[in-house]
Amino acid sequence: MAKATLLLIDDDPLFLRTLGDALTQRGYAVRTAQDGASALAALASTPAEIIFLDLMLGEESSLGLIEPLLQAAPGARLIMLTGYASVATTVAAMRRGASDYLAKPVGLREVLNVLEAGPELEAPPRPIPLARVEWEHIQRVLADHDGNISAAARALGVHRRSLQRKLGKRPPRDPDPA
Repeated sequence: MAKATLLLIDDDPLFLRTLGDALTQRGYAVRTAQDGASALAALASTPAEIIFLDLMLGEESSLGLIEPLLQAAPGARLIMLTGYASVATTVAAMRRGASDYLAKPVGLREVLNVLEAGPELEAPPRPIPLARVEWEHIQRVLADHDGNISAAARALGVHRRSLQRKLGKRPPRDPDPA
């Protein structure tokens, strides 16, 4: 018997497969979806007790998807996942019905803490190092400019050489990897 039925919604197939496999191995029944329509269809066939929803599905915010998901699965806990956490999006997600909010990169230990904490308890927050946030922001801006370092440097307001030095470094390590 599964511990709980989960629905993971994220546009990154590798993330879905990796997290889904890890949670399945730990006794959870896991289903996945890469967009809102397939998520709602999955809930119509089998309700989930816990829903993990990425804030950005493709280029669009999934905040508007929170209420339809919770209507399709009454009583489910909805946990937001995002690589671009901010106070404004956290408040918006909570007002729409999200019960928890995890910032990516999220480790398996952190996900398990939230699952085991239950709806009445909150998992202890793990601060994201500023260097990691900066590195991820640079990667996002660089991707938005199709890898053009000069254009990304202008958008970031830094000198091209400074950006090249930052890009030459590895991403900062997660202080508490799961």
